[in-house]
Amino acid sequence: MRLNYKHLRYFWMTARAGGVLRAAERLNVTPQTISGQIRLLEDQLGDRLFTRVGRHLELTETGRMVLGYADEIFSLGSELEEMLRTRPPGRRSVFRVGVADVVPKSVAYRLLAPALALPGSIRIVCRENALDALLAELAVHRLDLVIADGPMPEGLHVRGFTHALGECGVSFFAAPELAARLQGAFPRCLDGAPLLLPGEHTAVRGRLQRWLSQERLRPRIVGEFDDSALMKTFGRAGVGVFIAPSPIEQEVCEQYGVRVLGRSEAIRDHYYAISVERRISHPAVVAITEAARDWLTRP
Repeated sequence: MRLNYKHLRYFWMTARAGGVLRAAERLNVTPQTISGQIRLLEDQLGDRLFTRVGRHLELTETGRMVLGYADEIFSLGSELEEMLRTRPPGRRSVFRVGVADVVPKSVAYRLLAPALALPGSIRIVCRENALDALLAELAVHRLDLVIADGPMPEGLHVRGFTHALGECGVSFFAAPELAARLQGAFPRCLDGAPLLLPGEHTAVRGRLQRWLSQERLRPRIVGEFDDSALMKTFGRAGVGVFIAPSPIEQEVCEQYGVRVLGRSEAIRDHYYAISVERRISHPAVVAITEAARDWLTRP
């Protein structure tokens, strides 16, 4: 079924104006035209949108649902018209991307940087939030892409498609003073060592805990962090050992003044792009997915 947006607009205007006569005045058409368009929409949907109560029209349950979608559709249309009307000539095109708050900032930068290298002018607008909040914005086209550490959750009533960018192992880091106090070679040096855990909403946390169990290592958990940058800051202060993706190992050492204790390829960090496109066509998204292959392993 292909929705007729002209019929939908007449219905929307009638619901918002408070009746057929007022909608007809605003649209500069006859009331008969409005009524006919609404009947066609009802026939297409297979349900009534209005019911008459005395001299007034009231929305049915289906009508209220359709009105909610119509509000979003025509609100976005108004935003587009305003953007095009006020957009200066030669203005940069905007690429709006959401980054899940559990994705390390250095990883997010590496993934997004290729979009800035595209021919022509592009301006990136980055929003950081919880994944479910970002997916809600993606659903109403306020974002072009979402970067996450896991695929799109099942059960969400959001249209979206998951594209695997790649995966990598992790490295273990510690401040020099703490590293000097640890006993034995890696990974045995982690047994009894103070450890900073990624937050419970991160995908890598469960993999780390399973690996520790398999290796029969029992570190002392001294902190848990949703924000990976804050976890690294505590690590720099010598509070505990922490992990980060191996591809950004050098950056972590230089920025936080820490040492690498060892690496594990058994613990995998995964990264995904989530878009409303089944097949990627947006130039910036194409650039991101192709460049990710250079430093992430394909799953």
